[in-house]
Amino acid sequence: MAEPRKEMTFLEHLEELRWTLVRSALAIVVGTVLAFWFKDVVFDTIILAPQRPDFITYRAFCWAAIRLGLDRSFCADSTGFTLMNTQMGGQFMTHLMVSFVMGAILAVPYVLWEIWRFVKPALKGTEQRAVSGVVFFSSLLFLLGVVFGYYVLTPMSIQFLGTYTVSASVPNLVDLNSYIGTVTSLTLWTGVVFELPLFVYFFARMGLVGPTFLRTYRKHAYVVILIVAAIITPPDVTSQILVSLPLIALYEGSILLAARTERRLQRANPTTTVAQAR
Repeated sequence: MAEPRKEMTFLEHLEELRWTLVRSALAIVVGTVLAFWFKDVVFDTIILAPQRPDFITYRAFCWAAIRLGLDRSFCADSTGFTLMNTQMGGQFMTHLMVSFVMGAILAVPYVLWEIWRFVKPALKGTEQRAVSGVVFFSSLLFLLGVVFGYYVLTPMSIQFLGTYTVSASVPNLVDLNSYIGTVTSLTLWTGVVFELPLFVYFFARMGLVGPTFLRTYRKHAYVVILIVAAIITPPDVTSQILVSLPLIALYEGSILLAARTERRLQRANPTTTVAQAR
């Protein structure tokens, strides 16, 4: 029979946390160095690709529009702007910043595993089984969000904002930092937004959020999603639908997940009423 795990002291917990943070930081550093080394791939193939009219998303929209008999406004002949660097050392600092962001994205699965490894001993057997696979699903959701942000939100935003002008006599000369900030913020924040089902799952287990609450405020959530989609996409219904549908699907999936979690908790504790709405 295996001996019970010895209770760790406060200082031992701090030491374990320190090494968890150190290993996570090292993983990010390794990812950053790799991204910095492969500069051509990171910039020419990934970061700068959405500002070229032959980007795969633009070609896919054009192909779909032609097949559906729509006009060729979905076919991008040009993104309408020229990138420029206005600061001495600006490109080098941009290289460092982008490398760090790419390194952090690459390290996300390992960092999440380190966090799980630190938290797991504090959980009971039933709690560990309840959140088994959390590292895989959280990593998957984050990466799916990054992919959606990069291939859908980013090109839509770039095409709309890059071609928008108040006058034909005013050309768009976009600063490199502004462009990089748009690409990185859209992809990273979309990755975070895609973690919504996971957050709902944990909140449901704590009794803070239930399916009744989510269903009650469903209309409000839809309005918020449509407003966000209208802000970050070109002014046409098709683009707004393309952005809204995955976010609505995430919200509906969160409702189903919350309901399933609530049923499991009620079966495990039949005498305890889980909060339906807070």
